[in-house]
Amino acid sequence: MGRPPDPARREAVLTRATDYVLAHGLAGLSLRPLAAALDTSPRMLLYDFGSKQELVAAVLAEARRRGAARLAGDLPAGAASPEERLRGIWAWISAPERAPYVRLIFEVHADGLTHPENYPDRGEAITGWFDTLGAAFRGIAAGADDTMTPTLVMAVIRGLLFDLTTTGDRHRADRAMDRFCELLR
Repeated sequence: MGRPPDPARREAVLTRATDYVLAHGLAGLSLRPLAAALDTSPRMLLYDFGSKQELVAAVLAEARRRGAARLAGDLPAGAASPEERLRGIWAWISAPERAPYVRLIFEVHADGLTHPENYPDRGEAITGWFDTLGAAFRGIAAGADDTMTPTLVMAVIRGLLFDLTTTGDRHRADRAMDRFCELLR
């Protein structure tokens, strides 16, 4: 009989695997180099996660969890207006230290378009932010079950992040966010 799974070891490996993917991306991810970087074996990765696809799903869920927790913890509590909240979210998510998360978001979106079977929960990358964004924009939301407002806000943020990541033109992206905030008023 094999040894039983060790949840603490799995959590530690997941933490380090998420750090690795944030630093190196998913493109060309292979279990052998990942295992070597984590000081384990491909066999142990498969033992802990079942398959490479399940490992990637766990890493993506952990990256989303980290991002949402950091956003919730970093936003100023006193930001009262939707505009102040949106500016806070934009400043937080577009900060240079979030670049690994932003790159991973776009890498998953792009790969998910051509290989949707690899990301059965890819919609969670968008809808997972609804609670956070819905709470931030209650003042302009159309009700407690409003998914339109978070969808619109996330689409603008994602579009501006793509623009910023692609062009590096922070001034223009920030000015576009300023214009969107004006429209919200």
